Amino acid sequence: MQVQLDALTTERLQASLAGQPGAFKLFYDTEDCGCNGVLVVQIVDGPNATDIVYEQEPFTFIVDRQQESLFDKVMRIQAEENYPSYKVTSDSTLFGSNVRLRDTRQQAVQ
Repeated sequence: MQVQLDALTTERLQASLAGQPGAFKLFYDTEDCGCNGVLVVQIVDGPNATDIVYEQEPFTFIVDRQQESLFDKVMRIQAEENYPSYKVTSDSTLFGSNVRLRDTRQQAVQ
């Protein structure tokens, strides 16, 4: 999978890391959800054993192996210009608008 970013998105994702190491995980959260899941982008310390690493530069993007089929080969993440959220799309699908980042890194949880 390839993740395409524009300049504003790159700037916002960099700021969200706050100078700390981390990776961005595309994840469908189905916990306590009466639907097929809600797309979230998590900031994680690194990949789990079941994760697949897709991009390394400028950021590391990962997806759980069980959720890989839910995403397209080329994904786009676009920061909303006047709001702290993102739109995740591909050529064929709008995966989510108003997608927020959730920082789940250990230093963020403490």
